[in-house]
Amino acid sequence: MKTAPVASDHYSQSLLAQSLLSRLLIYLLIVSSAALLTLFDTSPKLIMDDSASVWTSSLLRWDVFHFAHIAREGLVYEHEWAFFPGIALVMRWSGSVLSLLGLSPPGWPALLIGGAIVAALLDSTRVLYQLSLYHLRSSSAAFLATVLSFFSTSPSALRFAPYSEPFFTYFSYRGMLACVRSQWLFASLYFAIAGVFRSNAVLLCGFIMWNMLVAPLLSGRKDLLSLNTTLRCVAYVIVSLSPFIHHNYRAYLLFCSSTRVHDRSRWCERGMLPSIYTHVQREYWNVGFLRYWTISNIPNFLISLPVLLNVWIFCIFYLSHLPRILRDGFARQGSKSGAHLPLGDSLFLDPSILPHVLHGISLTLILTFNAHVQIALRVLPSLPMTYWAAARLLIEQPRWGKAWVAWSVVWCGLSCVLWAVFLPPA
Repeated sequence: MKTAPVASDHYSQSLLAQSLLSRLLIYLLIVSSAALLTLFDTSPKLIMDDSASVWTSSLLRWDVFHFAHIAREGLVYEHEWAFFPGIALVMRWSGSVLSLLGLSPPGWPALLIGGAIVAALLDSTRVLYQLSLYHLRSSSAAFLATVLSFFSTSPSALRFAPYSEPFFTYFSYRGMLACVRSQWLFASLYFAIAGVFRSNAVLLCGFIMWNMLVAPLLSGRKDLLSLNTTLRCVAYVIVSLSPFIHHNYRAYLLFCSSTRVHDRSRWCERGMLPSIYTHVQREYWNVGFLRYWTISNIPNFLISLPVLLNVWIFCIFYLSHLPRILRDGFARQGSKSGAHLPLGDSLFLDPSILPHVLHGISLTLILTFNAHVQIALRVLPSLPMTYWAAARLLIEQPRWGKAWVAWSVVWCGLSCVLWAVFLPPA
């Protein structure tokens, strides 16, 4: 197994300072916009009274309504089963602590503030830098990729509000880092925690399977493969999938256990493995293959196009070199003498990046053809490859890289204002 360069203390300290600064600027932009501009949707005013601060009321947008309601009341309505319980549990527990300490009035304010504070504490900056350092083997390139993460395509969800995304991103990165360190149990636990927050965590188990089974096979290290290794891999995958399985099984017991057919929900009879998650997504959010491909949704495709193209272009670039990576790259990984040699002239062709490319292709296909495409703005920042792709543009194609940075800065600021006045995209 290759080892990563030692992380530079200078880079680490600089990144943490920049992360804090970027978060502060996002806070100031959203709160000032909420204070100065008129709400497009006044729903927050129906819940928050006039005593609530501008910061507190500006946290209540979009899915936060669902998260806070679940935190207060539990899963009351069928459509709420589209949301995994992680963020609601965090809001409930942190809100209770704030109320007990007298730091926030009970109810909605405590839930919102508590969730936002815990989300801010789980900053993924350092983990992303360490992960990038391992795969890119360049401290300057890892630093650049991490800096680019501060200009997120969804700064409100990732760096401001009590949303699932910062938790999912943090634990996803932790699990990926544990995988490259061969810490399989920790990886499965991190992926399982990520799965408590978002459904697409089911794809993360692929990193465990790749690193335990596929990579040794491709690198000629068949001595690492055994029945025991395979069984352990299966166990770790089951652990990482357990939140998704539990969420659907719990719903099945609740809605489908009645012996009287007319008392059972319709989705209980669909397929060999009925899933409330797929049912709710289809019935309440109209999620399905090409269902979102309508003329009215063209604006959503346009605003999502840059981040989707960024990932797609990187994947095409990487796959265009795949024959050489499979032939030479994995052979070098299997050889102690050549494990650390670069492959070609690019920092971004390391064989260890291949599972990230496959993961990115899977996720972007789902987002493009089988989901509300604009959630790519929230979901793709959970891929470290999103920032490696942007860093590659700046290093190898500076003209396009500068265009990406310009778009990222403009969109980052604009999306903060749109969040503040309660305008899409969510």
